[in-house]
Amino acid sequence: MKSQWESFLQNLGVWEGSFTNFSPQGILLNDTPSRLSLEGLNDNQKVRLTLSRSEQDLIREFSSVGGGLLFFENGSFSEGVIQLGPFSEFGAELALVHENQRLRLVQLFDKTGQLKELILIREHLAGTPVAERPTLQINDLLGEWQGQAVTIYPDWRSPDTYSTTLKLQLDDTGRLIQNTSFSDRQITSTATIKDPIILFDQDPEKQVQVLLLPDGASATSPLKVQLRQPLFLEVGWLIQPNLRQRMIRSYNEKGEWVSLTLVTEEKV
Repeated sequence: MKSQWESFLQNLGVWEGSFTNFSPQGILLNDTPSRLSLEGLNDNQKVRLTLSRSEQDLIREFSSVGGGLLFFENGSFSEGVIQLGPFSEFGAELALVHENQRLRLVQLFDKTGQLKELILIREHLAGTPVAERPTLQINDLLGEWQGQAVTIYPDWRSPDTYSTTLKLQLDDTGRLIQNTSFSDRQITSTATIKDPIILFDQDPEKQVQVLLLPDGASATSPLKVQLRQPLFLEVGWLIQPNLRQRMIRSYNEKGEWVSLTLVTEEKV
């Protein structure tokens, strides 16, 4: 297995793209071109990150990774808050890597726990062609998806790998029925569809929304994060009509970040 540092190095290069801000309701607020350089120094013992957007440069240097940051072997990663606390802002970034492209999603919640803003970051390696994907639609997701999942842990224990099944269909009233199975668990849930939002509203106290976004992306988040309730954040990316990736960042009922899962699934 690659080390966390070797997995981080999968991201080296110059990434060109944009930061697109959305309201929790999916309204596009602004779009800013970006250029992000990840440069290996001292024979890749250090990495310098330079982000340029809106005539502002952010520079960070890394000689190790850890804390709220975890990488998969293909370079996909997530960074965010490791402990949900009362009266504090909460959020995380989930980043998927596929060939010469990255799709990153930042989900931010205010001090009352309400979903505040989403930032979709779409990037490609400089000098390589860009694959333009349309905005995700509910019909793109209907059907059965079979996948493989890898779960990694902040406490460095061995990863878990297992198969997954996701079935999405509409009932006679137009309501979405979702059946998920992974490892030995099966979960059925239902949602209301109101473009561009799929709202899982069975429990008014624990409503979760999926926001359908440009470039085949989707953002899954609770409308409100609450203490003493487990929660998860998810990004999805429809790379091809029959190929999708998802990343899930999970927190337990104590508000502790406990795992990160990458699912690669195909429509059958």
